[in-house]
Amino acid sequence: METKKIDYRAIIIVALAVAAVVVLFALRQKKSSVQSFESAGLEVGRPAPDFKLPDLDGKVASLSDYRDKVVLVNIWATWCPPCVDEMPSLEKLYQKLKSENFQILAVSIDAAGADTVAPFMIKNNLTFPALVDPQGTTRNIFKTTGVPESFIINRQGLLIKKIIGPLDWASPEVLEFFRQLLQNSTP
Repeated sequence: METKKIDYRAIIIVALAVAAVVVLFALRQKKSSVQSFESAGLEVGRPAPDFKLPDLDGKVASLSDYRDKVVLVNIWATWCPPCVDEMPSLEKLYQKLKSENFQILAVSIDAAGADTVAPFMIKNNLTFPALVDPQGTTRNIFKTTGVPESFIINRQGLLIKKIIGPLDWASPEVLEFFRQLLQNSTP
């Protein structure tokens, strides 16, 4: 009687190839669902995600508290040189527009919270509201890649623009942009 010799190497190779195809397919499916989840909800024209954070006095504020205002959410840190550089221009913008249904929410991600941010605000004569987020909650919900990053939200709570990096907020072009936005977005 002739015995058939089983080629275990061929079986193992085929099994590994099938397993590799299954793993690659699963990873591709997972990656596409993660990408679609990450982009959902943070697109221009969609509602900005709400958040609640304490201000420098410990009073909790949320983005939704400022509905009916144009809001500039600026995510920053005192240890970030570009963030520090843009603060005076944010103050100028705030002073020019604060009486026109406009609000800046400067969200600091400094780990020490108000203990670091309050002296910084005083030293730099900054009067716009600063919120503290030492856990980085807003970085996660706004899906930031660094600091500073800013988000412009209209009176209806829709994200109008995302700015990555520092900006001269006191430039005539920026001021005109906000004035147009304030005129064109009715409460």
